[in-house]
Amino acid sequence: MRTLAISRSLIAAACALTCLASQAATINITSRDPAGVGFNDTTPVAPVGGNPGTTLGQQRMNVYRYVADIWERNLQSNVTINVSAGWEALSCTATSATLGSAGAWNIWHDFPNSKPGTWYPQALANKLAGTDLSAGTPDDGSGYGNVDIKTQFNVNLGNANCLSGSPFYLGLDGNAGTKVNFVETLLHELGHGLGFSVLSVQTSTGNRLNAAGTGYVATGGLPSVWEQYMYDNTARKTWLAMTSAERKASAINPLQLAWIGPNVKAGSGILRHIPLVKTSSPVASGNRNIDFSPSAFGPAMPASGTLGALATLTPQAGETGPGCEPFDNTNTMAVRGKVVVISRGTCGFAVKVKNAQNAGAVAVLLANNVAGAIAPGGSDPTVTIPSAGITQADGDALKAAVAAAVPYGTRAKPGTVTVSLGVDPVRIAGADANGNPLLYTPNPLVSGSSVSHWDVTAVPNLLMEPNINADLTTTLVPPVDLTVPLLKDLGW
Repeated sequence: MRTLAISRSLIAAACALTCLASQAATINITSRDPAGVGFNDTTPVAPVGGNPGTTLGQQRMNVYRYVADIWERNLQSNVTINVSAGWEALSCTATSATLGSAGAWNIWHDFPNSKPGTWYPQALANKLAGTDLSAGTPDDGSGYGNVDIKTQFNVNLGNANCLSGSPFYLGLDGNAGTKVNFVETLLHELGHGLGFSVLSVQTSTGNRLNAAGTGYVATGGLPSVWEQYMYDNTARKTWLAMTSAERKASAINPLQLAWIGPNVKAGSGILRHIPLVKTSSPVASGNRNIDFSPSAFGPAMPASGTLGALATLTPQAGETGPGCEPFDNTNTMAVRGKVVVISRGTCGFAVKVKNAQNAGAVAVLLANNVAGAIAPGGSDPTVTIPSAGITQADGDALKAAVAAAVPYGTRAKPGTVTVSLGVDPVRIAGADANGNPLLYTPNPLVSGSSVSHWDVTAVPNLLMEPNINADLTTTLVPPVDLTVPLLKDLGW
């Protein structure tokens, strides 16, 4: 798993300053690691995937520099972007871990060339003002009080009791395998620090940060520069025009909150038509077209054709969750040669799919256990059958369809529901009816992730979704990605 956090300090409004013409950005990375830790770790390692470093610390810094160079080529600013970087012991267990986080450490309002009464992340504020707004401000004692972006990553990742066996992959070639691709993770996190985040709105309440930067308030707070382009299709208004209560509701309004900025709109043609699971049943209610999101592991679902008959699981004695243990004889007989629906919960998606594969299933549909879409994450190179995520409501409907079809067969061969694949000829994956890309708004709220990411239904996968997917590249613009267009909508 990945946990994101936005760090904030107290903020002051800037005095009048002169804005200069922008040039290619420069990113400065400063380590705050002590001797022997993080970037200063002298453990010998072999060069890997185009990373020539021969110590663990060197390889880590090489990835930072490689990623910073990518961002420099995509941004313009005549003010150096300062990043404080550190490797720390973050929370983790043997099966899950906080990979790291990054965020704008200072945010500003009412500086030259800004929208009045609007919060901006410091790197963008500096670019627009043409000067470093925190220059001359006394440090807060942390050593990074004046920086634009603060990052921290888990120094223990991959060790025993910290997502064991899945360390960061420090190669530059994308061949991470079962490891966590640090290039893509860092690209994503720096995107948040540069402004890909709602920043000054508390999504759990909809409250905004007050002008003094000291707390969130239900009324009278200042909006984030993000809010002008966040349009809720249910409320039919942007967050800029909403009350705190309306913003709170919008943050958990699945598949309804869209980004309407002009640069993103111009690039949104990269999104493809929604892939569909189509079911055919002897019962009319079982004939359905269902949206799905591909899993991050295993082979992709075919674009078309018939997958097979649909199956469901029955609870097993002593199981910790649906599909979490090897299938007993009853479930093995039920799923062999079929597409099985398995609900989310308790164990990882890849575990469920591998158990289904071992029982002879040909594909798996992983149903959410809360409202909203899911893009199943995880990693297991031994998974050889396709899988995909569907909503909780669709999962319940498919389970009911399997049961309803049984009487329409014979005692020897019960009636079945058949699964095939296709695409919606009209609707676009990860976009609203007007083609505007959707933001991530699951219900219940996912603190630190909701709103400040693209929705997981986007096809192709985008860098700033809440999951790091294996098919990402280091291209941040159309026709591959929409990260830079969103930042340009903000003023980059």
